[in-house]
Amino acid sequence: MPVINSIAARHDEMTAWRRDFHAHPEIAYEEVRTSGLVAERLAAWGIEVHRGLAETGVVGVLHGRGGGNGRAVGLRADMDALPMTEETGLPYRSRNPGAFHGCGHDGHTAMLLGAARYLAETRAFDGTVHFIFQPAEEGRAGAKRMIDDGLFERFPCDEVYALHNWPDLPAGTIGLRHGVMMAASDEIQVTVRGRGGHAAMPHKCVDPVVAAAHMIAAFQTLVSRNADPVESAVISITRLSAGTANNVLPEEARFGGTARAFHDAMREHLEAGLRRVAQGVADAFGAEAEVRYRYGYPPTVNHDEQADAAAHAAARVVGDANVRTDVPPVMGAEDFAYMLEACPGAYLWVGQGGGPTACSVHNPHYDFNDAILPTGASLLATLAETRLNGAAP
Repeated sequence: MPVINSIAARHDEMTAWRRDFHAHPEIAYEEVRTSGLVAERLAAWGIEVHRGLAETGVVGVLHGRGGGNGRAVGLRADMDALPMTEETGLPYRSRNPGAFHGCGHDGHTAMLLGAARYLAETRAFDGTVHFIFQPAEEGRAGAKRMIDDGLFERFPCDEVYALHNWPDLPAGTIGLRHGVMMAASDEIQVTVRGRGGHAAMPHKCVDPVVAAAHMIAAFQTLVSRNADPVESAVISITRLSAGTANNVLPEEARFGGTARAFHDAMREHLEAGLRRVAQGVADAFGAEAEVRYRYGYPPTVNHDEQADAAAHAAARVVGDANVRTDVPPVMGAEDFAYMLEACPGAYLWVGQGGGPTACSVHNPHYDFNDAILPTGASLLATLAETRLNGAAP
């Protein structure tokens, strides 16, 4: 079964929804307009609407035509934008300064709406579908917040699925794998304290900038020389601040970034190593170091049965030849990981090619490829139907 005809027939309408979301982006926990439109459309299609989880989250509940088999499937889309400035120049570019749908969540929301409308019209399934429209994926853990607010107690799911557009895959393809799809992402913050003074008299000072520079360089050896070479990890220091004048050695330097790994043992290894190296370098320079290591999103890990089921559904939409079940995992992070810790499920990538602006996500020139809207909506709808109707992977 290819892309569902009735979904494809609404391509223009889905595109209009997507571009409207794009023009009115809202960052984490501020998705008031977006969630309002989502709730309004779900209700208009006869879907039971629940609001308020994680402040701006929306859950739609739809029961099938059959007598019911007691099973329920969750389909999740993220709604939030990034706190960055768009530079596409598109006619539907962001109207909200400092907010931009630079990761395609506008497209994910439109695809789940398209699937919801189709399923509400057909109801060709037993059991229940929960449409989960989640806020705050971009670094604010909206998935965890929804779970903490009782998502799976109020809307029990036997399994849960989500997708993400993927510029590195050609449009018309779908990628997934068993096990780890995406890494954990943890936050590093280091404060180095020295003794300030005149830049011409460093011997009377303890320079925190030099100490911080040596720490930053030494941190890289935790991956290159202290981790098993067959394991994957990355430490990226992304910001550094110190001082206010060219001729003054400051009292303090601060820097931070992220540590990423596929397994918890490696996360613990990196944390211990960062603390050890920071303390050792600080001691060598006569400085002091304070390391704050905050565990963030866990690894995104697909469950075997649901990964097989997702591949089966994907093949029905795009054909076996266009489903890649061995895509390599990436070091990006995704808070759908929390849902996969709480409920069996799978996470998929929907290829979008370079898209209309030929660049990847989190780039100020990025735009979602509207051509793939029917593919994503059909995939979500097919997942619900096949899993609730008992199709074997």
